[in-house]
Amino acid sequence: MVSITMLFLSCTDTYRRVGDEAQKKVFPIGVGENFVLTYTEANAIINTEDSGSSRVISILSSPKNEDFTNLSFPHQKFPEGLVVDFFDDKNQKSKITADYGIIYSETNLIDLRGNVVIESHDGKKLEAPQLYYDQANEWIFTQEKFKYTNPEEGTIMDGEGMDFNKNLSYLHANKTYGLMLIKESSNE
Repeated sequence: MVSITMLFLSCTDTYRRVGDEAQKKVFPIGVGENFVLTYTEANAIINTEDSGSSRVISILSSPKNEDFTNLSFPHQKFPEGLVVDFFDDKNQKSKITADYGIIYSETNLIDLRGNVVIESHDGKKLEAPQLYYDQANEWIFTQEKFKYTNPEEGTIMDGEGMDFNKNLSYLHANKTYGLMLIKESSNE
């Protein structure tokens, strides 16, 4: 009888959990499949029966959305990729695609990862493994390698680290390399 008691007492788990095993499991408060979110902007105060005084700013679609807005640092994840169609004041559509995305609600920052491609309505194209979009300032930036193609000017620029505005009309590259054609102005 003593040996059985000793056997049970010696089987207690006194191992102190550390590292990955000690992390609390965090689950989303909601999961959406075939997720589509349309952002609109009203030109004036809208009554409940008005429908023509607003315009679509962007449409975000994703196969899966995980909502973690219940956490102390609220965010939403798009683990299976996302596509964002956004429209300028002239209703011209540009497009962003990525393999993975996170929207941080508190900081208005969007983190896009994996095969990120921005295609503007006029054919400009930016490709990078990761980009950040600051929604409040409408500013996009990366410290990763990138490839920027501008068919209007016939240029292809490769580099590392850049920041630019949402419509790709202002670009600041930290380090560039590759072939770039520069147009000269003629002074007659």
